[in-house]
Amino acid sequence: MARFLTAAAIALGAAALIGWGTPTAAEGGPERCPRFIAWQGGQVVPAAYESLAREESEVAITFVGHATFLIESPAGVSIATDYNDFVRPDDTPMIATMNRAHRTHFSTAPDPGIVHLLPGWSEDGEPARYDLELGDVWLRNVTTNIRGRGGATVRDQNSIFVFEVSGLCIAHLGHLHHTLTDAHLDALGRIDVVLAPVDGSFTLDTAGMLEVLQALQAPVVIPMHFFSQGRLEAFLAIMADHGFDIVRSDTPRIRLARSDLPDRPAVLVLPGR
Repeated sequence: MARFLTAAAIALGAAALIGWGTPTAAEGGPERCPRFIAWQGGQVVPAAYESLAREESEVAITFVGHATFLIESPAGVSIATDYNDFVRPDDTPMIATMNRAHRTHFSTAPDPGIVHLLPGWSEDGEPARYDLELGDVWLRNVTTNIRGRGGATVRDQNSIFVFEVSGLCIAHLGHLHHTLTDAHLDALGRIDVVLAPVDGSFTLDTAGMLEVLQALQAPVVIPMHFFSQGRLEAFLAIMADHGFDIVRSDTPRIRLARSDLPDRPAVLVLPGR
């Protein structure tokens, strides 16, 4: 990760970067994220085919703000997460994912240039299901529930979107309201980078989010959906207490390859809110 965190490396010092390098899981080259189809007949069913391994290249991840990231593949496919009418990337993405807990996570007037606009919910009461390949990106989703009025549970109205790009498995948790079951974790499979809401109230409380992140075992956590610097710092302090390295970037855009993943789990802080 030193390639895109040069300024952070200088600030932290060389000792703080010990343990960063190529994890054992990546030694055989890029491994496709395990393909699963979530909630088919109430079961998690593995897909019946495999894809060819692809040459590892760097993926660009930009924190646009709130819960929106711009993910750009080596082949030029662009994805905006939790695309909405208030916080958007400067350029029109090819793929836009959305969630519906609040207006800051979906759009009522999406850019007509978006090729694939993917709401993380379905209007018919059934879970939304996506299994999409575009260029060098494979996208899928695992649905979770949200809190409705009066604390009622509204089923399958949030999606955790998973993007496989150049051997990296990137998961965006959306507006997650509850911890994950074993079935969720099986459906998600291997996650390398998790984009996690850390507000501690509107989504999960801090203890719940810590439980989710420990269960996912992703090498890199990138925080999002926090409403003050104080809230972010409180989250980082708890993560540090639980064995996560804290690395701060001085730019909201980083480039990452699977060979850059750390041996120790790390929280990578991108500037913005």
